[in-house]
Amino acid sequence: MPQTFRLVIDCPHQVGLVAAVSQFLADQNATIVEANHHTDQQTGRFFMRHEIKAASINMSIESVKQAFTPIAKKFQMHWKIADSHKKQKVVMLASHESHCLMDILHRWHSGELQCDIPCIIANHPQMKQFADWHNIPFHWVDFKDQPKEKAFAEVEKLIEAYDADLTVLARFMQIIPEHLCKKLAGKAINIHHSFLPSFAGAKPYLQAYNRGVKLIGATCHYVTSDLDEGPIIEQEVMRISHSDTSADMVRKGKNCEKTALANGVRYHLEDRVIIHKNKTVVFA
Repeated sequence: MPQTFRLVIDCPHQVGLVAAVSQFLADQNATIVEANHHTDQQTGRFFMRHEIKAASINMSIESVKQAFTPIAKKFQMHWKIADSHKKQKVVMLASHESHCLMDILHRWHSGELQCDIPCIIANHPQMKQFADWHNIPFHWVDFKDQPKEKAFAEVEKLIEAYDADLTVLARFMQIIPEHLCKKLAGKAINIHHSFLPSFAGAKPYLQAYNRGVKLIGATCHYVTSDLDEGPIIEQEVMRISHSDTSADMVRKGKNCEKTALANGVRYHLEDRVIIHKNKTVVFA
């Protein structure tokens, strides 16, 4: 894929902001291949994502950062510029359910997800077979015969050792401790098997069945210390009927889970997600 630079901006809405950014890019002879803007009318925040053809700028990304910094300061921007050819390191966490893990691995193996997967961590040893097939290092962490504090200390050490840019909980059925949630803020993604905020917590399909819902879904969100309440990135739904059992919902819902997680991970990797308080702006 052609190399691009992704300029992502979050700042107070101000007159002249877009003009200043556009003039800067024009001065660098930049070719914009994709542009997205959004203003939150309630908070007065402005969000922008520009994807720029790297070959059109006769500057390194570091030089672009240095040149753009005065504009960023003037408009009080939270901003970054990322190189599409610099692949992020994605550490996968899994438990006994394999469908979300396998879907991400397939999309990565086929080139759909532009990232590196340096390792898979799981609390069920049978997940090793999937890691072995893809030639990815596997680490089993015992959550059963040792205190969870020690188990999570192992997980945390592995995430650090592999210098992860993103940690993906692919149906990892353990509650991340608060200190680790804070450490991974904005850098850890979970898939929950319900259409949040409905049916948070354990056994959401059974909760949905008992409530008699006509739609089931899955939610991809950032991990926070508030269980299943992190900023939502992507959601998928599927219609069901009164004849579906809770087991049918589990079976059908797996497609929602896979799609929502894959889309959410891709949006994050492509710098399409901006977190604002407990919400996200997603330039999909």
